[in-house]
Amino acid sequence: MFAAYFDCPGGPENLYMKEVMKPDPGEGEVLVKVSASALNRADLLQRRGKYPPPKGASDILGLEAAGSVAGLGPGCSGRWKIGDAVMALLPGGGQAQYVTVPEGLLMPIPKDMTFIQAAAIPEAWLTAFQLLHFVGKVQEGERVLIHAGASGVGMAAIQLVRLAKAIPIVTAGTQEKLEATANAGAAAGFNYKNEDFSEKVLEFTQGSGVDIILDCVGASYWEKNLNCLSTDGRWIIYGLLSGGEVHGDLLARLLSKRASIHTSLLRSRDKEASSGYKLAFTAQVLPRFSAGASPRLQPLVDSVYPLHAIAEAHRAMEENKNIGKIVIEIPV
Repeated sequence: MFAAYFDCPGGPENLYMKEVMKPDPGEGEVLVKVSASALNRADLLQRRGKYPPPKGASDILGLEAAGSVAGLGPGCSGRWKIGDAVMALLPGGGQAQYVTVPEGLLMPIPKDMTFIQAAAIPEAWLTAFQLLHFVGKVQEGERVLIHAGASGVGMAAIQLVRLAKAIPIVTAGTQEKLEATANAGAAAGFNYKNEDFSEKVLEFTQGSGVDIILDCVGASYWEKNLNCLSTDGRWIIYGLLSGGEVHGDLLARLLSKRASIHTSLLRSRDKEASSGYKLAFTAQVLPRFSAGASPRLQPLVDSVYPLHAIAEAHRAMEENKNIGKIVIEIPV
């Protein structure tokens, strides 16, 4: 089969489509014929040699996949049959023609959804769902600040915050991105490049600040985050785009607000935990993607690249211009 590959860490130019061995499903695993995957920041980090896959996971890129069941390993429960349309969050291996997945991590694709649309769901939506409900324990009426609001996780989080009857506030770097977040349901949005988002958030919340912050930026935002975090607020860090080294009196500022810091990396969680998030997501959220649901949730696809153009897709993400997900279409 063909897969996205690189022989040594480095830039996008190191990526190419390589012919590799097709995997065989093991005990309790399902073989999925992949029609579409999607690109994530973790793929860029892995390509640079800074984010290795978990022990035992495939070293092929790709943290999510959408496709059809092509084979069943021994011991499968019978829930899935050949030809079923499925999607999954993966520890790796999604940007290939086939991938094996523990049967408990598969999710059905809504009947009226394409593989391209479905590929934009697993990583972004499960991450946002887990951060909001399992880590942040969002409550009705709470205010949630979402950094990188126009990213895949950001656009999912906006809609999930609305679904929880809470109030989404975002930051983004362009007016186009802020308009897209407003269309997705953001109550307010601020351009971090030309205004102090912490002051704007305090102004919007009449001085009370936000109850939850979803932060994939890290070090450069710590002071502004604490400035606009409410008393007893929860600051959830799930990425470090600006690095992780903090200079300043972070602990005293945190203590003064009785605030808490939570951290989460969905990729490194064990299969049992991932299965728990997946079950809750499948029951509570997945039906909302179907036609007729109110409110109806929408995955947002920014662009689609064929697998042989994987280097171009990586360059596009590094330019940080995408609104929503960059999807990789897998050849038949």
